[in-house]
Amino acid sequence: MRTVHRRVARRAVVAFATVAATLLSANVARAQTSVSGVVYAAYNYNLAKDTLPADSSIGHINNFDVTRAYINVNGKFAGGIVTRVTADIFGSGVAGGAHVFRLKYAFVAWTPEHSALTYKIGATQTPLLDWEEALWDYRMQGTMPLERNGYVSSSDFGLAVDGKWSSDRVNMQAGIYNGENYSTTALGDQRKDVMARVSVRLMNTDDGSRVGGLRLTAYGQYGMPSSGGQRQRYLGMISYRSMNVTLVGEYATTKDSTTGGNTAIGGGNVGPVTSRTGRVISVYGTLHFPQTRVTLVGRVDLVDPNTADSSATFPTANMDQQTRIIAGVAYQVAPNFRLLADYDGVSFQTGAVPSSATYFGRQTLYLHAMFTY
Repeated sequence: MRTVHRRVARRAVVAFATVAATLLSANVARAQTSVSGVVYAAYNYNLAKDTLPADSSIGHINNFDVTRAYINVNGKFAGGIVTRVTADIFGSGVAGGAHVFRLKYAFVAWTPEHSALTYKIGATQTPLLDWEEALWDYRMQGTMPLERNGYVSSSDFGLAVDGKWSSDRVNMQAGIYNGENYSTTALGDQRKDVMARVSVRLMNTDDGSRVGGLRLTAYGQYGMPSSGGQRQRYLGMISYRSMNVTLVGEYATTKDSTTGGNTAIGGGNVGPVTSRTGRVISVYGTLHFPQTRVTLVGRVDLVDPNTADSSATFPTANMDQQTRIIAGVAYQVAPNFRLLADYDGVSFQTGAVPSSATYFGRQTLYLHAMFTY
């Protein structure tokens, strides 16, 4: 009897292994894997010689650089499963111009059959910047207003859900994330950030993409930094996008606080400052000339890192209000190759120039190049 049982068990194991191997083979056969990438290269000429007052020997800096390179490995599998791994290669800022690597995206996403929702887990896109960059379409020039000023990041580690209804008339993304962003060395602690964005199309245009049409968009973020306290971002946006015109206006408020009497946040106030409320206003747009490859690009960012302290001056934690103006002309050389010549200048409310390399290129001419493969 035992011999019979063993034979039955062996046959069951063999049968199970055969079925599993067949299913795995069929699934692998249906899998689609692709490799793609994008590169941002630039030449910059710094118009101002005095951006670092401590070093009067510095002249009009001009450099060629590869500011960013992304390598994407995408997979598509049966059952609504997709994967993505993206390497982010960027300048390290060290002598010799070395570039370093970090992981930007590494997630698996699942869209159940007939579902309007897609679930993601891993290092994935955050709700705002993925949307904003698709709308602006000129990430080659630089980061978006909130990211450029350190308030948000394009990627973080967490669990997210995307949703779209009525052919993207309503588009949503929300998630819970570490909150310390993919570019930091620490993953954070038990504190997490909740982020969400929803966009509603009010009117159709000839742009049928997910960001096309006249839209109202709202974004919110609430969480705690690893130091404790609060981290809040709220944004409202109105946008219009057609095949030839893009116009966007957005208004954002920010709040950051720490616990334990941390003095790193604050303006010109005296004594420990543990809270800071900021404001970011941005207007940007593009105008494409029909039947040509030429597009005009413009943007104005108004950033006040501490609305409660109008007297703040450098070097007190960079609380000075600033205005950034970007204006340029783009030329589409080929479907996968674009050039952009632009001016990028930032001025400060007090007229002072911070002694920080962060603002080294406060008046710069650029020639940007973007190519995909």
